[in-house]
Amino acid sequence: MTERYEHPSDPSTSETPASAATTESSLGASKGMSRRTLLKGAVAAAGIAGFPYVHAQEKITLRYLGTAVNQSSDIAKKFQEDTGIQIQYIPVTTDDVAKRIITQPNSFDIVDTEYFSLKKLIPAGTLAGMDARKIKLADKITPVLTRGEVDGKKIGDQGTAPKKVMFLTGAHSTEFSATPTEWMTLIPTTYNADTLGIRPDLIKRPITSWAELLNPEFKGRAALLNIPAIGIMDSAMAIEAMGHVKYGDKGNMTKAEIDQTIKILIEAKRAGQFRAFWKDFNESVNLMASGEVVIQSMWSPAVTKVRTMGIACKFQPLKEGYRSWASGFGLPRSLQGRKLDAAYEFINWFQDGWAGAYLMRQGYYAGVLETAKTHMQPYEWDYWIEGKPAAQDIKAPDGQLLEKVGTVRDGGSYNQRMGAIACWNAVMDENIYMVQKWNEFIAA
Repeated sequence: MTERYEHPSDPSTSETPASAATTESSLGASKGMSRRTLLKGAVAAAGIAGFPYVHAQEKITLRYLGTAVNQSSDIAKKFQEDTGIQIQYIPVTTDDVAKRIITQPNSFDIVDTEYFSLKKLIPAGTLAGMDARKIKLADKITPVLTRGEVDGKKIGDQGTAPKKVMFLTGAHSTEFSATPTEWMTLIPTTYNADTLGIRPDLIKRPITSWAELLNPEFKGRAALLNIPAIGIMDSAMAIEAMGHVKYGDKGNMTKAEIDQTIKILIEAKRAGQFRAFWKDFNESVNLMASGEVVIQSMWSPAVTKVRTMGIACKFQPLKEGYRSWASGFGLPRSLQGRKLDAAYEFINWFQDGWAGAYLMRQGYYAGVLETAKTHMQPYEWDYWIEGKPAAQDIKAPDGQLLEKVGTVRDGGSYNQRMGAIACWNAVMDENIYMVQKWNEFIAA
């Protein structure tokens, strides 16, 4: 499973094809195709078995930019088997995804990025509005992301809630629409509700609040995520829970709120509170597995990874709620012709269930739940989504044992977890100032 997680990479050395490629099977009537190609497409569409349409055309490869989170060789292999289109992964860090979208938009054909980045990406004008009419399951995308609702109830929307940046006013617009339009910024891939990871065997008492992250009891054994926009929100959850600051919006702080937050963090750091500031998934796993850290910012699959080592680790539900995030597919404005058609085919295939089920077996949530359900066993769905005790051992896509019979998912059901969101990952209006102050904290 290690290939699934974010890690810094040198793009010049990491752009390797997932497997041998053939071309698209259903890109039919794109502009510029010859009459002969259209005829072949018509024959293929008619269902005549064995017609060599897929293999007769020029091979298509889609360059897929993103962190390693959703980049699985299994997904690429399955997509190629189903469509003949090859995926070439370009795994980079979260920050480098944003940089390449802005400065090298011709270096990829499809990108998987987070909704919180859109406030700085869309104004650059390098991403196209996604045509919702070409997304066959657009109306099935979870209302958590499109409307900010779970089971008909509104959820927390501090920060960059996806619903705020889901739609554009036009195909080439750099302005978000407050109401749904046919032009979407990203088509959801995965999302989750994040909280603190803890070592219950070493803490040996209940943990119920974000405030515990800064509790001197854990001096030298706490850690923070060192991605400024996210680390400061985890810190704000703790600081507000302690009663030190009441934020108007933890995802869009004023300069005064940033100053207060960093002052408190620097004091805690100088007092020896933090063992580490991590950026890499595996680093967070190693800190927790070694026992050097007992409480920290953490991602759900990292907690699972520690547990597969036979070490007690919990993704702890907290009374103040979760910090959530969501990612999705975007397309560069320059993409056109058969590659554009192939990109839409990949997105539609991704939402069709197989990939969603694959990722949900790792603890993420799929943008379209009902199709993912059709590719999961009932006991898997009950565990991951319904919050029921595992009726059978829960295994990862590679067959590795994740949880034993009788285990209940940390935080419970989908509705319980996503219904308890307090805020979303965000880029603040004062982002440049915030990053400067965060760096002062790290350097203090």
